[in-house]
Amino acid sequence: MTSQQGKPETAKTGANRRIVIACAAFVVSMVGVSYAAVPLYQLFCQVTGYGGTTQRVEQMSDTILDRKIRVRFDANVAAGLPRDFKPDDREVELRIGETIQVAYTTENKSDQTTYGQATFNVTPMSAGAYFNKIQCFCFTENALAPGEVMNMPVVFFVDPEIVNDPDAKDVTTITLSYTFFPHAPEKPVAAVAEPVQDKNTL
Repeated sequence: MTSQQGKPETAKTGANRRIVIACAAFVVSMVGVSYAAVPLYQLFCQVTGYGGTTQRVEQMSDTILDRKIRVRFDANVAAGLPRDFKPDDREVELRIGETIQVAYTTENKSDQTTYGQATFNVTPMSAGAYFNKIQCFCFTENALAPGEVMNMPVVFFVDPEIVNDPDAKDVTTITLSYTFFPHAPEKPVAAVAEPVQDKNTL
C-alpha cells in the first residue's frame, strides 16, 4: 500500500520538475534574446541608415558633385563620465562626395582614468544612409588618464546618391551628433592556472 501511494507523488514531483526546468529555459532564452536585440538593432541601423545611423565604409567616394551641403557638429556627455567633449569646428561646408576630416576634442576632468565610447546619429534621419564615415573615434572605446586631452579625427563624405533619394534630395544641412557614455574597460582573459602537482607523486 505504501509503495502504491508513493507512485503518484513521484510522478507529480517529476512533472513539477519538468515544469520548473521548462520555465527556467524560457527565462534564459528570453534574456538571451534581449541581449541579442541590441547588436541586431545596431546592425540593422548601420545597414539601412534607420534612425539616423551613419554608414561605415572603407574608401572615399570616386564621384564629387558641384552641389554643396553643410554639416554641423554636436557633442554631449552622459552622466557618470567626467569629461569635456566638443567639436573643433561647429560646422563645415563641403561638396557632396568630397571626403574631409574634422576633429573633436575630449578632456578627462577627473583624477582617475576614465573609459568612454561614443554613440552617434545624424539628423535629418533621411540623410543617415548617405553619411559615410571612413574613420571615427566612435568605432572603439578610449581611455583617458587624469587630466589627459585627446584630439579625435572623423573622416567622412556625403554619398552622391543622396540627390536621387526623394526623401533626402532636398536636404541642405546635416547635423552629426555624438554622445560619450561611460564604458567599463574590457578585462583581460585570465591566465590559465598551472596544475598543482600532488606532493605524493614527487
